[in-house]
Amino acid sequence: MTAEQLISFARGAPSLDIIDVEGLKAAAARAFDADPAGMTAYGTSVGYVPLRKWIAEKHGVSADQVIVTNGSLQADAFLFNHLVQPGDTVVVEKPTYDRTLLGLQNLGAKVHQVTLRPDGIDTDELRALLESGVRPKLAHIIPNYQNPAGITLSEQKRRDLLALAVEYGFTIFEDDPYVDIRFRGDALPSMLSMDSDNAVVHASSFTKTVCPGVRVGYLVGPAALIDAIAKKATNLYISPGMVSEAIVHQFCVSGDIERSVRTVSTALAERATVLADSLRKHIPGATFTEPDGGYFLWVDLPDDVDVDKLFPAAMKKGVAIVKGTDFLLDGGKSSVRLAFSAVTVDQIDEGVRRLAAAIDEVRA
Repeated sequence: MTAEQLISFARGAPSLDIIDVEGLKAAAARAFDADPAGMTAYGTSVGYVPLRKWIAEKHGVSADQVIVTNGSLQADAFLFNHLVQPGDTVVVEKPTYDRTLLGLQNLGAKVHQVTLRPDGIDTDELRALLESGVRPKLAHIIPNYQNPAGITLSEQKRRDLLALAVEYGFTIFEDDPYVDIRFRGDALPSMLSMDSDNAVVHASSFTKTVCPGVRVGYLVGPAALIDAIAKKATNLYISPGMVSEAIVHQFCVSGDIERSVRTVSTALAERATVLADSLRKHIPGATFTEPDGGYFLWVDLPDDVDVDKLFPAAMKKGVAIVKGTDFLLDGGKSSVRLAFSAVTVDQIDEGVRRLAAAIDEVRA
């Protein structure tokens, strides 16, 4: 099976046809013209200062509450390494991003997964966990178009989470890289914007709205916490990538970012709809919640489908998926995550046909 023949629902990245390559080329030229000294130097551990300021203004915070990093995954790692010690308890969603689970397990954290409902994390289940005596250091929440489930956290649950964080003294880590890729519905306020108790640390990324290769993400939080993380960042790498951050800054201040968001959102809305229609047509036993935005759709297959067997069978038929078990401490044996971001519309139906054939093969 060659790369050209493979249809991949595995990677949460935009396909090349919806990346604004010309806009990025122009932004790069403007960046080198505007600030050649600043973008070619080591810079500071808090990131490219003009981009830091732009992010701060976007979120309505002071610049000393922002650190710009090499992608949001590094932002996650900085926060986890700063706050979580071996044996500390951390709450995550069930299911959640596989690299979150891996990172926390590598730190020796005690991870509790709390069920994800169609409107977000089950706050009643979380409260019961807290009332039982569990005291988490933080709760990792992906509020918009969650990876892997595609679920959005309701406004009421955002308020409930904030109240629980204040009552029980834990930090909410609002990991929000998909927020701008919205297909329908109204944007909900971030928990960061609703927070008056310094209970929230917010992360986001330009990977999903500009392109993955820029590797630019950021953290927003209390100034003292950001300063402490910046000191550790200095010791790790002196500074993040100034060239990428300067290009992203020019892309943002020019307004190109808004056009890019519209392009990506429009394309992915169509892909998500086609994927859902194809699943209903070719795999009638599958159940799923259509996302209102983002990159992912979580599919629960019939109980007699074992994803450990399905994964290699699907690969042989030329379709790549991610097993549901990757996102859970237990369970997910009949679930898969399908990313519709890197497949074109004309590939989707064929990809689902191949997946359906693989399912029939492992059930036989």
